[in-house]
Amino acid sequence: MALTLTLHGAARTVTGSCLEFTAGSERLLVDCGLFQGSRSLETLNRVGTLSDPARISGVILTHAHIDHSGLLPRLIKDGYTGPIWCTRETADLLEYMLADSGRIQEYEAERHARRRDRSHDKESEPIYTEQDALAAWRAARPVALDEWFEPAPGFRTRLWNAGHILGSASVELEASGVRVMCSGDIGPDNKAFYPDPAGPAGFDHVICESTYGDRARIKATIAERRALLADVINATRAKGGNLVIPSFALERTQELLLDIAMLSREGRIGNAMVFVDSPLANRATTVFARHVDQLEDTGGVDVFRHPSIHYVSDVAESMRLNSISGAIILSASGMCEAGRIRHHLLHNLSRRDSTILFVGFQAEGSLGRVILDGAERVRISGRDVLVRAEVKRIDSYSAHADQSELLDWIADRAPIAGSLLLDHGESGAIETLAGLVQERKLAPVVRIPEIGELWELRSGEPAKRLRTAPPEAARAIGRDWQNSYADLASNLKHRLLQIRDERAREEAIAQMRRVLDSYDVFRKRKHGG
Repeated sequence: MALTLTLHGAARTVTGSCLEFTAGSERLLVDCGLFQGSRSLETLNRVGTLSDPARISGVILTHAHIDHSGLLPRLIKDGYTGPIWCTRETADLLEYMLADSGRIQEYEAERHARRRDRSHDKESEPIYTEQDALAAWRAARPVALDEWFEPAPGFRTRLWNAGHILGSASVELEASGVRVMCSGDIGPDNKAFYPDPAGPAGFDHVICESTYGDRARIKATIAERRALLADVINATRAKGGNLVIPSFALERTQELLLDIAMLSREGRIGNAMVFVDSPLANRATTVFARHVDQLEDTGGVDVFRHPSIHYVSDVAESMRLNSISGAIILSASGMCEAGRIRHHLLHNLSRRDSTILFVGFQAEGSLGRVILDGAERVRISGRDVLVRAEVKRIDSYSAHADQSELLDWIADRAPIAGSLLLDHGESGAIETLAGLVQERKLAPVVRIPEIGELWELRSGEPAKRLRTAPPEAARAIGRDWQNSYADLASNLKHRLLQIRDERAREEAIAQMRRVLDSYDVFRKRKHGG
């Protein structure tokens, strides 16, 4: 009997991680994550390709990041009643991560219904609520690393340190005589807080993330990374503006706080004021403090209570930050897709004395990616914003292994008897990594799955595709028309004003209208209207 695998997300994209393994009548999920990025991609949070959640036998969660855990509440809401297996640290984090996501779903649905430019949309109901999210957290069942357990009948499983974030794990599983390793998200070597990723060798199939499969970062020690951060902080303070850091609430914020506290203690950034404006980051930080004795590089000291660090709680306090200058503001979300960071971007992007510092991956189609790619104007919450602030990036904060570290991790799993399947990466990253794996003969066969595809996994044989991907899933990946529309709308008036003759402007507008009218005529002819 073969083992089958369906990828319900994170195939040629970096969010929505969800692997479904089937052995006979038993179905096991590894992760159940939220899609983040373009609006087209986010529609998969409502439709997806996962069917009949009530018949899922078990769920294993690699870590608490929302792109891996964020659809667990919907899974519970739709009928799943079993446990969610994960590490103790992940279970502790889920209480806050999922509840926050539930509140965001409720808020976004309410705001969506109020927006005039979306009044024609029907998606005014939240995907799930805060209560659904808390029900998912209560289903968490902690297990220790490197101990065998049975998450579903016929499946034997162990978790291994992935070195990505607090509590992150890779998943080793055996079923139907097939041995598989799922990487989850792999952390880089020499990362703050954790030992390097670990795991056994010798598998039939390995499923590996590819986020940075096309990028070899400049290797930086923690000391070198802190020096880069100090340079950005001091340069921004010299200009008199704010340093705004879109920061993932979980892990990235805590790493930044560690470095800022150390730099402040050493007198390298003066009396910098630091505001953590993310209720979720504040709650996640309490979990880190709870496990501080397990974290490397802290000396067992709670560095998160440094006197220069202020945790912002309510909305009124957050809004008061609009009137300050010379501050460091850490706010979520890390890709600028939701949360209070959008509020701070509205008030700082147009300031020449401010700096926007990116310290994490920005998915294609996200607002963060648009800003990082050099947009002169962006659209935030229906408002056009001119980008005058300096935009900087520090790669060495990434919680993901880079190209060379991914290749090392794959090599350490050898021999791979069947296939290496590459997921959790954009197409360019996956294809680059696949080429290097083949060049170095790290696996006999490399497969690049698509969302919704069904694969057969047998012992010692290459993975065999049994079903192709639904076309609507593939079309949702990457930039969509709404990204292009936001870019056009943000720059349209500026472009028209560059036409000095008023009659020529009128003609340009008339030409645009004629183009749109021609599509209406085409559509009516096509449909016999």
